[in-house]
Amino acid sequence: MRTLITGASSGLGAGMAREFAARGHDLALAARRLDRLEALRDELAPTGVRVAVAGLDVDDHDAVFRTVRALRDELGGLDRVVVNAGLGKGAPIGSGRPDANLATARTNFVSALAQCEAAMEIFRAQDAGHLVVVSSVAADRGLRGAQTTYAATKAALSHLAEGIRADVADTPIRVTTLAPGFIRTDLNEGMTMPFAVDAVTGSRAMADAVERAPAFAYVPTWPWSLLGRVLRVVPTPILRRVT
Repeated sequence: MRTLITGASSGLGAGMAREFAARGHDLALAARRLDRLEALRDELAPTGVRVAVAGLDVDDHDAVFRTVRALRDELGGLDRVVVNAGLGKGAPIGSGRPDANLATARTNFVSALAQCEAAMEIFRAQDAGHLVVVSSVAADRGLRGAQTTYAATKAALSHLAEGIRADVADTPIRVTTLAPGFIRTDLNEGMTMPFAVDAVTGSRAMADAVERAPAFAYVPTWPWSLLGRVLRVVPTPILRRVT
């Protein structure tokens, strides 16, 4: 299995890379911080898998296509692409920080769309492949405050993946949407997060879900498969108190 992961220099991207390497996957890793990718490649060397790395700012959409194609050529093909790169910053709408919200919207949706385009171009040509998009349990409802734009982008990403899945339903190409719950990484350090798990546990749960290749999966399954459904129907006054 040859797996490409974007946003692989830290957090869940790096965690999934470690998990897949332990399972014998050859890896293509892309992120802005090339030095971290090179350190991760060296860390994974004892596993014996091939690891190709490339510096990539996913907001440079032309570079997304060039990099995905180059990593495919370096590994001799791609079987799976995990669209993982994203931002978590934001501010209440109208509070004077449109820059944060626009950056999150661009990276989490428009740049994710570019990554899906680049991956699906390859998968359609070879009539095989597995596209994985990393959404969030936050996609289940519109959230307030700093989470408003983030939740909206993840909802849009989930719908994008669903549409692609429907489009290729009669082909061997698979499309999986992952909806992680609260997983502690360096990006959310210090935040209050009920039911949170550590990064190793969360990354393993994500890798396990990817290997099963479902259409959709909450990760970890418990308690998010239940809480996600509750979140969809809870009245807004309660939603405000718990988010």
